[in-house]
Amino acid sequence: MTATRTDTLIPAKLLAWYDRHARALPWRAPPGQTAPDAYRVWLSEIMLQQTTVAAVKPYFAAFMQRWPDVEALAAAPEADVMAAWAGLGYYSRARNLVKAARAVTRRGGFPDSEEGLRDLPGVGAYTAAAIAAIAFGRRAVVVDANVERVVARLFAIEEPLPGARKAIREGADRITPEQRSGDFAQAMMDLGSRICTPRAPSCDACPLAGECAARGHTPERLPVKAPKKTKPVRQGRAFWIEREGCVWLVQRASSGMLGGMRALPDDGWSAAGDGSGEPPVSGAWEEAGVVRHAFTHFAIELGVLRCDGAPANMPGEGEWWPVDRIEDAGLPTLFAKASRLARAAGERLL
Repeated sequence: MTATRTDTLIPAKLLAWYDRHARALPWRAPPGQTAPDAYRVWLSEIMLQQTTVAAVKPYFAAFMQRWPDVEALAAAPEADVMAAWAGLGYYSRARNLVKAARAVTRRGGFPDSEEGLRDLPGVGAYTAAAIAAIAFGRRAVVVDANVERVVARLFAIEEPLPGARKAIREGADRITPEQRSGDFAQAMMDLGSRICTPRAPSCDACPLAGECAARGHTPERLPVKAPKKTKPVRQGRAFWIEREGCVWLVQRASSGMLGGMRALPDDGWSAAGDGSGEPPVSGAWEEAGVVRHAFTHFAIELGVLRCDGAPANMPGEGEWWPVDRIEDAGLPTLFAKASRLARAAGERLL
């Protein structure tokens, strides 16, 4: 792609639109003002990986209140961070969050370049570019799913994903300005989330309509995506073991699915694909039902069994957790669903 006059018109028009219509988000600075603290930008960008703004907002607020700077987060026990993260998904992000915070604290601050930022655990190419542009004002080409869609339509890139990503990045590079690259990156994200939406884009309200090659040619079809593969379904069981108003919880291994999280004991479904382990204690087990949950690469159908009156000395490592405080245990979504099912079944048996 060769540069054209359009390539300079696009950032000028988009930034003018952003100055009037920027979303007010807790991790952002208003357009044209001093860049936000790198900690806020980094924390928000990690949380926003494969997660919506609406889902992230309450988690971001809770983290900022509890750990207001990177030094506070670095000093936090990993188990506390994992529990605070519960329900946000993709739990490796939380483990890397603690590792990165400690790395930043050791070095005395955040790196201010893409290259330096990529050395931090959990920070990939997109996240490094976003932090460099937004927090440090570096010219960086920031391409998330929203930007990908906007650029594919602006330049009518017909090649299907993922093959189209090279051309999309080249297109984004063409239009990224030297000045205000952080505002420009956020403007592209806002445009994609509010105007250039996957379905029924509001082309009449788009500040770039006059420069868009796809306008008038069904822009909804771009970017062209490969057909989705059907997710395999795993089968497993989780065990609700109750005694004197407490439930037995275990901590999952630090590596692997939902690593480091508190959870109900299960039959090993995450390691074996289809669980085959037996309940951790003998007793009168009752079926509470089945919960279903989708992970990135597979779905799980988890049968929930409950048992009352377990021995006080349980085999293996774990802890008795008060049932009336189960919401404070920081269970990941799958096991929070299983917990609700088991408690509802227990109430039916009363």
